[in-house]
Amino acid sequence: MPDLNLSVLDLIPVSSGSNAAGALRNTIDLAQHAERFGYGRYWFAEHHLNPGVAGTSPPVAIALVAAATRNIRLGSAGVQLAHRTPLAVVEEFGLIDALHPGRLDLGLGRSGKQLIKDRAARPGRAPVTAGNGLLIPKPFDFGKLAASPRTALTFGLLQQPGARTPDYGEQVDDILALLAGTYRSADGVEGHAIPGEGAQVQVWILGSSGGQSAEVAGRNSLRFAANYHISPSSVLAAVSAYRAAFKPSDRLERPYVAVSADVVVADDDATARELATGYGPWVRSIRRAEGAIPFPAPDEAAAVPWGDEDRALVADRVDTQFVGSPRTVVAKLRQLQEATGADELAVTTITHGHADRVRSYELLATEWRRG
Repeated sequence: MPDLNLSVLDLIPVSSGSNAAGALRNTIDLAQHAERFGYGRYWFAEHHLNPGVAGTSPPVAIALVAAATRNIRLGSAGVQLAHRTPLAVVEEFGLIDALHPGRLDLGLGRSGKQLIKDRAARPGRAPVTAGNGLLIPKPFDFGKLAASPRTALTFGLLQQPGARTPDYGEQVDDILALLAGTYRSADGVEGHAIPGEGAQVQVWILGSSGGQSAEVAGRNSLRFAANYHISPSSVLAAVSAYRAAFKPSDRLERPYVAVSADVVVADDDATARELATGYGPWVRSIRRAEGAIPFPAPDEAAAVPWGDEDRALVADRVDTQFVGSPRTVVAKLRQLQEATGADELAVTTITHGHADRVRSYELLATEWRRG
């Protein structure tokens, strides 16, 4: 049984020189190790058109890993509802739950063009620190990313021609009703998702700001996952808005928060910094709307031309990545947990070498137990 309030967030990264098949085999192996290390959950993110990320379908990844593990909870972080219907989501998770009951976390993300526009509209400000010293960096300007032709291409390929993005709150309401067996159309017609109805699925809302996601999670008494690793500038606002909107119910009596963090752990600080060398170029490729590149080896990353403009482009992500020895990283994670009041933390680690990645999670679990 899990004995840590730590979870794994996996993008199924593809390292340079490897491919999607290798990345999937590594994910299955890492999930088996994470289960033995005592991690409570293993979540999969959803990303598209990224050469360096094979995590395109959380339900498929969950099904593959469920068959290779025994007890660890498996989930999505999250399913992108901008191009999915509530029925499709409930039926897919219902299929997996039929063979692996009680192990699934259905994380729902408010993705899509509107989300990127909302991020682009956030006002800029200087970096600050939380009361306990946690860095809250200057917000990244999503304006260029929102206007990128590649961003438009992604959503054009994901959605049917002429499709509109439904209201996120309404989609969540429909998913909850389908799971509970209480769905009714506007005309009063019942709809029953079989499999799916009655599935032992724990529903989460993922949010990067104090906007609609936090409000939807709170009013529906759902668990909330805030993204320090994606949007560190707004994590405090996100958890605060969720708690302010929370309404206790039979589903959940009090707010419950998970917060994500980018982490690389090695036996000493210097080794960890070397393993994390590829992170800057990898984030830069995403911020340039090129799609995540295959994660480079340290020597490949060191050879990448780098200037002040590159540094500014990735500063918020690089400066908030926790890199170092087990003691160094655990101290930073405790700081994040204290500043956000998180009930648990979801850790994402990417290194070029798979063995280094497994070792990072092992070292972290061991040190975390020591308190």
